Amino acid sequence: MELQGKVIVETPVRSGTSARGEWKAKDFVIETHDTYPKKLVFSVFGEDRLQRFNIKIGDEILVLFDIDAKEYNGRWFNNIRAYDVRQVDAANYSAGSAVPPVGAQPMSQSGSQAPFPPQPSGMDDGTTDDLPF
Repeated sequence: MELQGKVIVETPVRSGTSARGEWKAKDFVIETHDTYPKKLVFSVFGEDRLQRFNIKIGDEILVLFDIDAKEYNGRWFNNIRAYDVRQVDAANYSAGSAVPPVGAQPMSQSGSQAPFPPQPSGMDDGTTDDLPF
C-alpha cells in the first residue's frame, strides 16, 4: 500500500537487542492533503533504512508500507511498517490544496470538474434512459 503526505511528527529512536542482534526503529506521522486530511503513523525498522530514507519533519513523502496485526494478551494491535519512502517535490503541493484522487476527471479551464464522465465509445446504441436524472 502507499500514501502520500507531509511529515508532521517524528518520535525518538527506539532500540533494543533481539536474538538477531541490536535493532533500531522510529515512528513518523504524515498528514494527507485530502479535503478532510487523514493522519497515518508508520514505523521505519532498521538503522540502514533510517539513514537511507532520511525523513525530516516538513518533508513531502510517498510511503510504501505493509500492514500486519499482532495479538498480545487477547488484544490486537496494528503494525504499519514502511519498506520504502520516496521524497516528493513539495513545490507541487501548496498549503490547502487537495491532491486529486487517482483516476479523477481533468479540470476544465474554469477550474471545475466536468459534471459527468465522458461516454465510452461504442456504447451509444440509440436507446434513451427513462431515469429522472
